Formats: sequence, structure tokens, C-alpha cells
Amino acid sequence: MSLLFRLLLLIFTSRRRSRLNVLDTCITPFRVWLNDLDVLLHMNNGRYLTILDLARVDLMMRSGLWRQLNAQRWYPVVTLETIRFHRSLELGNRYDVRSRVIGWDEKHIFIEQGFVRDEVEVARAVVRARFLKRSGGIVTTAEMMQLAGVTQASPTLPEWVARWSDAEGGMEFQSAASQRA
Repeated sequence: MSLLFRLLLLIFTSRRRSRLNVLDTCITPFRVWLNDLDVLLHMNNGRYLTILDLARVDLMMRSGLWRQLNAQRWYPVVTLETIRFHRSLELGNRYDVRSRVIGWDEKHIFIEQGFVRDEVEVARAVVRARFLKRSGGIVTTAEMMQLAGVTQASPTLPEWVARWSDAEGGMEFQSAASQRA
């Protein structure tokens, strides 16, 4: 429920902040709240991933993409993510999440997101996402880029990001029945 309040606050404040191109870096301010803490009194590692979701919503809203997605009845889903922690965030700390699209392939868009406190990076994540149609099916990246008004080719992904994305193909899901066999 606390994240619902944060989402509503984000929706309200996003409308008053500067517009962005979907390929611009989006800086979204946050503060560590009491319910963000774990038993060691620093921000819970799971909370970082949830905050990343909110920062991506801010990017989509400020770029105008959110409204267009809703009109098309398309929605984003995360298919893969990784995060590396450098420092801790503690109660009351102000920090920004800096989000930017770093590239795309035929099915996915790759977003780099960094947690920054006092101009020092606290954590960095890379998220692989794609878009689905509420009526069923996948939105191609070409369709997505056309909707966003992006005509340029994807920048070259960092080599490690391409390898990381490719390596995930080996992680196959099995039903519980096949795991027992």
C-alpha cells in the first residue's frame, strides 16, 4: 500500500516536471522512508527494484509515452533485470534514480538505472523490458519505437549487456511435474 501512495505522488509530480524525449535521461527524486528499511536499517534490496519500476513510470509519463501506451492498450513487462550495490541508503536519505534507454533489439528495450545520493552512485541496474498487448501478443520493438517517434537505430549495447541477455536464454522454466520426474 505504501507504494500506491508513492505512485500517486509520482503521477502528480511528473505532470509538473519538465517533458522529456524517451531517449533522454530521466532523473526521479526519492527519499528513503521508514517502510523501505530492512532489519539492518538500510534500504531493503527488494525495495530498490520496486523504486526502479516507479522511475520507469516517471520516464514514460514525462515523455508522453504512458498516454500513448494506454491508448494502444499496451503495457510494459520486465523480462530480466540485474542490480549491483555499491553503498547503502539509510532512513531519510534523499537520492535520485537516473533512468535512460541504452539500446534495443527486435524484442526488448534495455534501460540503465542508477541510484545516486549526493552525486555518488549507490547502485546501478540494467533492466530488459518488452511490451505486450492487452488483447494478447507481443508489441515488436519496431512498433514501440514508431509509437515513441524514435527513427534512429539502436545504439550498440555494451558487450556485457548483450552477453547477459543472451545467457538468459539458457534459463528455462519447468513445470512442477517435470521437476519431480
